[in-house]
Amino acid sequence: MDRYFIIYKPYDMVSQFVSPDKVHLLGELDYDFPEGTHAVGRLDNHSEGLLILTTNKKVTRLLFESEIPHKRTYLVMVSKIMGPEALEQLRTGVNIRIKGGMDYVTPPCDAQIVEKPANIGPRAHDLKEYLPRTWITITLTEGKFHQVRKMTAAVGHQTKRLIRISIEDLVLGDLQPGQVRELEEETFFRLLNIANVDV
Repeated sequence: MDRYFIIYKPYDMVSQFVSPDKVHLLGELDYDFPEGTHAVGRLDNHSEGLLILTTNKKVTRLLFESEIPHKRTYLVMVSKIMGPEALEQLRTGVNIRIKGGMDYVTPPCDAQIVEKPANIGPRAHDLKEYLPRTWITITLTEGKFHQVRKMTAAVGHQTKRLIRISIEDLVLGDLQPGQVRELEEETFFRLLNIANVDV
């Protein structure tokens, strides 16, 4: 019987259980994961938030290799005060450099300026939150390497904190860094809007 988990991946932890490098790993979380548990997709070590773990090897293919795009929403703290022009640029598409040194124009996306959510606590590493900052949400259906960071940089705002808060209808909710929640199989597939089929 496969098992399904969501976690709040903390800052400065990689999305892996093993690594040849000296880094913080998922196995350091205070939870006894079953053998064969692996991460579905990744968040780089400087990003936080929703990460899926499962023993089901087909979930990655169902979610990321499907012809149907799946939405991912990020809560982002950027430098300076973002105005409506920069926000509109994010929504309509910006030019970024992707792997291989190629220019790429991002497709239209949803971007909103938001208040800092009450359930998002401070990060252990100093972010100088007393400086001018703007919190935004960005919803994408693709995930180029460091795409959100490159998008905000393209409109003149450096990403200072990046938290994935949802994948489709699967949400981070009130989970705090390092916390784990196990989901029933039916609930897991329903919230991700994917069918539990053999691929």
